[in-house]
Amino acid sequence: MNTTHLTYQIAVTLLKGIGPIKAKQLISKLGGIEPLFDEKIELIAKKTGYNPKFLHQMERNEALLKAKKQIGFIRKNEITTHFYTDKSYPRRLKECDDAPLLLFSKGALNCNVEKVVAIVGTRNATDYGKSICEELIKSFEGKNILVVSGMAYGIDILVHQFCVKYNVPTIGVLGHGLDRLYPSQHIETATKMFSNGGLLTEFLPGTNPDRENFPMRNRIVAGMCDATIVVESMEKGGSLITADLANQYSRDVFAFPGNVGQKYSKGCNQLILDQKAHLLLDGEAFLKWMDWKEDMKQATTVQRNLFLELSEEEKLIVDVISDKNVHIDILANQLEIPISKINVILFNMEMNGTIQSLPGKIYKLI
Repeated sequence: MNTTHLTYQIAVTLLKGIGPIKAKQLISKLGGIEPLFDEKIELIAKKTGYNPKFLHQMERNEALLKAKKQIGFIRKNEITTHFYTDKSYPRRLKECDDAPLLLFSKGALNCNVEKVVAIVGTRNATDYGKSICEELIKSFEGKNILVVSGMAYGIDILVHQFCVKYNVPTIGVLGHGLDRLYPSQHIETATKMFSNGGLLTEFLPGTNPDRENFPMRNRIVAGMCDATIVVESMEKGGSLITADLANQYSRDVFAFPGNVGQKYSKGCNQLILDQKAHLLLDGEAFLKWMDWKEDMKQATTVQRNLFLELSEEEKLIVDVISDKNVHIDILANQLEIPISKINVILFNMEMNGTIQSLPGKIYKLI
């Protein structure tokens, strides 16, 4: 069978019993994705330490056959793919252990700009929520900020619509494949987004918008952003799941307070009360908190010039971290430095004020 590299990438997501974490481990130990399909199970077991019986259950040939059937649709419909080792893959999302192996997109997407924020909320947006969304997006105009949401009814679609209105780049993350759009009423907005953003999903074409897909969608929304803002939310709902995931990923979370008697403000008020979100009153306060100013790039360059006294290994760490938060495992893998050694280097860098450690063994530049 003529097998393209993309076929392998799709197929690895279809292997039975192999999620993103195990797949990344196998690919790393085998030195590439092709050996996972082409080498004998016994050799794979020897190289990776996995049980041969478990590896036989992956059903590799079936996965390749299913993957090959997707290639034609993907090419015909000009769908772009982003494997987790590609430069186009969202670098912030790559920091998350449960990040998907492969993403599909349509439009003019750049997920790796300097400033990315998720804005989410209830499907039953009030006039209060609508006014917050417009003020917030208007404050982002001309600031080179990418806005991410979920294309759902209510706050999500308002966010995308105001981004189109004020020419703010925006990406809608879907809970289904790119052969459809749910809700279908949002097709017009999605089409307008393609010139300055677009649609992103981990689901293969043909995947239905099933209920269980949306929490998976929410982890992408939270993981690919520097911060998450909740505009309105009931006591339970998808936006609170996204906020919780953002907290788990050590991202900043913000929420707009609301009337204590209004059910669509209860979720936001509780986030603030539980200290799971910073209280937010307007867009300018958010920009100030995040220090997202026009001269951000220039300031970063000046800061880098102060790092000339670092050792070669420390300079490499600075280059990898750059303007994002990075887990220690990512640093160790990319730089091929043992964990025991990189722990010492990171400690020294923290002591001399170069980096700051965050919860979950995550580091950022100061």
